[in-house]
Amino acid sequence: MESITFELAPTPPFRLDLTAWALRRRPHNAVDRWDGTNYERVLVIDGKPVAVAVQEIRHRDASAPPRLRVTVTGRSIGAEVKRAVSESLARMLGIHADLTGFYRLASRDRRLAGMVRRFRGVKPPRFPSAFEGVVNGIACQQLSLTLGIHLLNRLAENFGVAWGTRDDRAHAFPRPRDLAGRTVEELRALGLSNHKARAIIELSEAIVARHLDLEALATLNDQEALARLLELRGVGRWTAEYTLLRGLGRTHIFPGDDVGARHGVERWLGRRKPLDYAGLHRVLRPRQPYAGLIYFHMLMIGLDEQGWLATSEKGHDFSRAEADQLSGSRRSSGAEPPL
Repeated sequence: MESITFELAPTPPFRLDLTAWALRRRPHNAVDRWDGTNYERVLVIDGKPVAVAVQEIRHRDASAPPRLRVTVTGRSIGAEVKRAVSESLARMLGIHADLTGFYRLASRDRRLAGMVRRFRGVKPPRFPSAFEGVVNGIACQQLSLTLGIHLLNRLAENFGVAWGTRDDRAHAFPRPRDLAGRTVEELRALGLSNHKARAIIELSEAIVARHLDLEALATLNDQEALARLLELRGVGRWTAEYTLLRGLGRTHIFPGDDVGARHGVERWLGRRKPLDYAGLHRVLRPRQPYAGLIYFHMLMIGLDEQGWLATSEKGHDFSRAEADQLSGSRRSSGAEPPL
């Protein structure tokens, strides 16, 4: 085994802790791991697993630009592995996302300002591939996010490429080739429904057979990409929009069928009547093209209410009264936060 260490320079402002949580969503996520200091994940580069650990370099000078220290461990690590890991991290952690326009809008929007100030530095996360985005969407459909993450963990632990020792093992998220040819019974044994199991296997086999190229969706406009996704077994409007946001990085997309996210917007805007799909997009229209960033902030509010975020770190303090005003009482509502 060998290791290399290098640094990346995110576009400021940037907070690794908040962004890692936006990516992982739940503390039991076994693929995207965060220990309070390091974000860790196993990636498969050219068919070989590598362990990636990312740490934010803290500066005494709060005005210093953010830096990330990346350590990659594996076999035969060269320039190509470093490049591939750098590109994957840039995508997953939104390292080069410039949110200047979003912050400018927030400075003129009273309701948006407090929420954005509270989570300043969180970047829009993306899955490493559109495939992972679609599988996440299929697995989490009509379930709590907590249960959905359990199902995804089981997929990784049973079919993802393993890294480490028997006593300390992590798994990469399964690739299409890892799931193609599996039986419905194998996936059902993990807790997936018959319909979801068939959808994931069929999707994987279509990609392996080169009948489907999900990454090519990046060349299509929203309506074309949505139409293509809706042709796939097990993909409805929510999963398609979720894939555009979290798989393709289209941060103007708010998955409008996400009930937890809609309830979050209702409380955020102080609305007494519930929003339907059309109503949600109507109230978000003045805040475009940043609806997807608002979706991620709804997620952050839910995570913070569970006590999983250190939102007061590094001078990002806020009052409890402001937090309550922004988020309402999600615990009493029983609504799941966005995915």
